[in-house]
Amino acid sequence: MHEFYEGLEWADGIIIGTPVYQGNLSAQTKTMLDRCRAVVARDPDILRNKVGAALAVGGDRIGGQEIAIQSIHHFYIISEMIPVGGGSFGANLGGTFWSQDRMAEGAAEDEEGLRSMRKTMNRMVKKLELVMGVDIPKKG
Repeated sequence: MHEFYEGLEWADGIIIGTPVYQGNLSAQTKTMLDRCRAVVARDPDILRNKVGAALAVGGDRIGGQEIAIQSIHHFYIISEMIPVGGGSFGANLGGTFWSQDRMAEGAAEDEEGLRSMRKTMNRMVKKLELVMGVDIPKKG
């Protein structure tokens, strides 16, 4: 957990991803978010105004991905972070992937999921530029 805590402190932007089990984020992801309470208790400003995005991978196209992302966004809001989604028309809350129950291989083939993640990352970069007051160079 210490490496995770150090990463949270160092980063300007944070992306949390989770598999979806039983229509919500995994127990492991929830445990990591819950244990961040120790970091925030030590320094209540540690995550303030950091930008956060989320992604979720489910076995079904509509298998709870947005609910899982909402749970991650709740963590961001409670931690006084700035949650970012992909915007209207296809990536509302963040990157939503459909694995077709084929794990990483299935998610990698999900063109709609990849599109939703690209939209989310583009909005995250724009928000980071605004918050940090800099232009972030684009690759490729």
